[in-house]
Amino acid sequence: MLSFLPGFLLLPISFSLFALNLAFWGIVVTPLGILKLLLPFKAAHRLIAALGRRCYRGWTAVNTFLINLFNDVDWQISGQQQLDKDSWYLLIANHKSWVDIPVVSTFAYHLIPEPKFFLKDELKWVPFLGTGCWALDMPYMKRYSAATLAKHPELKGKDIETTRNSCAKFVHTPTTIINFVEGSRCTPEKQRAKNSPFTHLLPPKAGGIAFTLASMGEQFNAILDVTLIYPDNTQHIALDMLMGRLKRVVIQAEILPVDTAVIGDYFNDPVFRDNFQQWLNQRWQRKDQQIECYLKQNQRSLQATPVSQS
Repeated sequence: MLSFLPGFLLLPISFSLFALNLAFWGIVVTPLGILKLLLPFKAAHRLIAALGRRCYRGWTAVNTFLINLFNDVDWQISGQQQLDKDSWYLLIANHKSWVDIPVVSTFAYHLIPEPKFFLKDELKWVPFLGTGCWALDMPYMKRYSAATLAKHPELKGKDIETTRNSCAKFVHTPTTIINFVEGSRCTPEKQRAKNSPFTHLLPPKAGGIAFTLASMGEQFNAILDVTLIYPDNTQHIALDMLMGRLKRVVIQAEILPVDTAVIGDYFNDPVFRDNFQQWLNQRWQRKDQQIECYLKQNQRSLQATPVSQS
């Protein structure tokens, strides 16, 4: 609605409002985490978790409003017909910008349970951040290095057990776990550094998603493979969004089964590890082709559009 204003004017206003939205809900959530520490009762934790989910939805709703307020966005969402808020999903997606998080949250708002992100176990002790994420019921992941396991073989399997215990609370609460499989935002510089075989993506990292599936795979009803495309904003997506230049957000979702092909001992079974890496690379090849196909169709549409003459 305000995209007609100059970008240099929108930038400080939009940035301030997005920051205020994050700060406000952070201030609201942090006391919930403290209450959760002080009230070690299941009934209290369930109530606090429900309040935390409402806070996350509030943060998402305001983000979506602000995106649409400052940008004339065309949201193109496909593949959502069979989704519901009473199921458990592992959502995997490509990663282009920090905008991906509010975009995926907007996608999830009416379709699937509120997204949650795996956090490193050490973060639970960080003041405010740790208590806030704990209040939001974010699951924690504890991983032991190969060197640690070599010195302490008795720890083998304890990391998955710890993570599984962290996720036990989700047995009765429909949940979406998000994993940006590339590990970081895809840029041309990172593609060159990693010698990426893909045109639009970084190579996927299999360890994190395999760990998630090993920890709580039986709880998931499906894997949700989401492809994010910003066809008109290929360089600085977040900056474009803050300056009112975000034109289209394309979200293509595909539902995949959770079966023996994706659940196994990735770290100790070399056969399963090879098969899993092959499965994930095939998914990423398909995703790369989807993006390329969409961009080519978009380019042809632009070329076919007649230019009006005065």
